[in-house]
Amino acid sequence: MVRVFGWLVLLGRSQAFKDAEILVLRHEVMVLCRQVARPRPDLADRAVLAALARLLPAALRGSRLVTPGTLLAWHRRLVTRKWTYPSRPGRPPVGQEIRDLVLRLAGENPAWGYRRVHGELTRLGHHISEATVRRILRARRYRPAPRGLDTSWRTFLRAQAEGLLACDFFTVDTIFLKRLYVLFVLEIATRRVHILGVTQHPDGAWTAQQARNLIMDLAGRIGSFRFLIRDRDAKFTGALDA
Repeated sequence: MVRVFGWLVLLGRSQAFKDAEILVLRHEVMVLCRQVARPRPDLADRAVLAALARLLPAALRGSRLVTPGTLLAWHRRLVTRKWTYPSRPGRPPVGQEIRDLVLRLAGENPAWGYRRVHGELTRLGHHISEATVRRILRARRYRPAPRGLDTSWRTFLRAQAEGLLACDFFTVDTIFLKRLYVLFVLEIATRRVHILGVTQHPDGAWTAQQARNLIMDLAGRIGSFRFLIRDRDAKFTGALDA
């Protein structure tokens, strides 16, 4: 409050007085910057500097004690403190017994690929993912068995790129630490991104409505797309697929 009343007093002073004071303050800041290696502003100082920095012309923001990069760093720290989740243990490592079994199956059956080895492990009661089998074999430089027809995911994407859409969410944290969810759709062939909507509380009904809006925006082009790539997020309901 003292600072606010002090600013109100400055409004009654002449422009020449303000210009002279600005020059003096700039020189004092230069002198202090040569003496202080790294200033440590408190929370109130950061709030004042962040509020006033946006009023400066762009040419002057980069030469101040608090640069735009500093303001963004402060904001990232606030977001980190706001969205601190309890640490959760990751996926447990694969035991050495299963690793040895994977390598043994691949070594005794050179004609088998990753999927065949994964299938045999499932029959033996070992429930690990196909990607885990692939990582174990690649780490020991095992190559997949040759196949007459290449059905890899990369080949599928290249062949079907013209008819593919992919959708997902990303988050944006505002200056007031509110988390917004942004729904976007990517055309695989052209890499064109459609921002469908932004909301603080996404749900299945909202997501499906954004998909309807996309259909209207694409108009006659929607018939050229055959596949939609998405994850298993609960917000992607059957209405969105339809």
